[in-house]
Amino acid sequence: MKTVVLRDGKERSLLRRHPWVFEGSVHKGGGDSGETVRVQAHDGSFLAWGAFSPRSLIRVRAWSFDEAERIVAAFFGRRVQSAVALRARLAVASDGVRLVHGEADGLPGFIADRYADTLSVQFLSAGAERWRGAIVDALVAATGLTRVYERSDSGVRTLEGLAERTGWLRGDGVTEVVIREHDWQLGLDVAEGHKTGFYLDQRDNRHLFAQWVRRLGCARVLNCYCYTGGFSVAALAGGAREVVSVDSSAPALQRARDNLARNGFADADAQYVDADVNQLLRDRLKAGESFDAIVLDPPKFAPTASHADRAARAYKDINRLALKLLAPGGLLFTFSCSGGIGAELFHKIVAGAGLDAGVNAAIVQRLEAACDHPTTIEFPEGEYLKGLALIKSAQPAPPAPA
Repeated sequence: MKTVVLRDGKERSLLRRHPWVFEGSVHKGGGDSGETVRVQAHDGSFLAWGAFSPRSLIRVRAWSFDEAERIVAAFFGRRVQSAVALRARLAVASDGVRLVHGEADGLPGFIADRYADTLSVQFLSAGAERWRGAIVDALVAATGLTRVYERSDSGVRTLEGLAERTGWLRGDGVTEVVIREHDWQLGLDVAEGHKTGFYLDQRDNRHLFAQWVRRLGCARVLNCYCYTGGFSVAALAGGAREVVSVDSSAPALQRARDNLARNGFADADAQYVDADVNQLLRDRLKAGESFDAIVLDPPKFAPTASHADRAARAYKDINRLALKLLAPGGLLFTFSCSGGIGAELFHKIVAGAGLDAGVNAAIVQRLEAACDHPTTIEFPEGEYLKGLALIKSAQPAPPAPA
């Protein structure tokens, strides 16, 4: 067994069961890509078994902190079975479910989502890649499903020295799937959709949006970065009379149109706008329009903390424009899925946007990923999705102090 020895004092994070070891913490030792190594403190004491990644800044991802445990196929069988069993206990209101959520389920770099009768998986680390066969076998055994599509096409694999891979791992057939979510039917394509095919992490927030739209009587809704229209379906289900769905992808807008029709809203007053969101917000504001509810669910502006400053300006700008475009008493659901933007910083960004817009707003709910996307207490970096539900004050804000 190959060994990685940490620099003196660098063992603290592993002792707290944080699963990552960065390049700068390694004193000596290593292994092949994805190979299991013994991680030791500078004094030789055992810390963890982990997967070595010679190309990544995250040099080791811990599999286990139990010295007696062996990292063999049966280990992955137990981890996958435990993750799937947890989701069964959560009783998610959908047959679209995140079954394995990487580090949160003790399987760093591996993601598995269920979409009805189809599994969609991502191997994003050298360790997960090395054990791909055993992991897929375990997933099929735990779920009884026989269709497994691979979406290992994230840029993260490049950082691990891995080529992108997509295609059927088990079974075959059409890649378009329709899932049940709450009382809705939503279509997706596991081969072409974002991430593994869809944004399951927003499931509960879509349902909450429908409830807030109904509670506040929001008639006119703007859904920015709408993708395949999940929040647009939610708005109409909540009683909205008009929905404007905006995205820069024509295929996504067509899927949004299909999803509205699939849920009985084919005749709804709906617009589908292929446009840059930032420019559209400016144009609608200039035209004197207003909306009773707005959703801002942009793509990842800050993949790492090093991008935080530039991303903060982008988040601030779209939130400033949205708050100005929102009618008094209107509802804003605003999100960041950037790992480099924490919840506290996101709150400050939105507060700054309100100040610049001359708007007062009350935070009525904090929003996060659905419960099948857990975050462990040892790994706060897993809390990537954060959001705020705000109601704009009917009274303008006083001018900011000079």
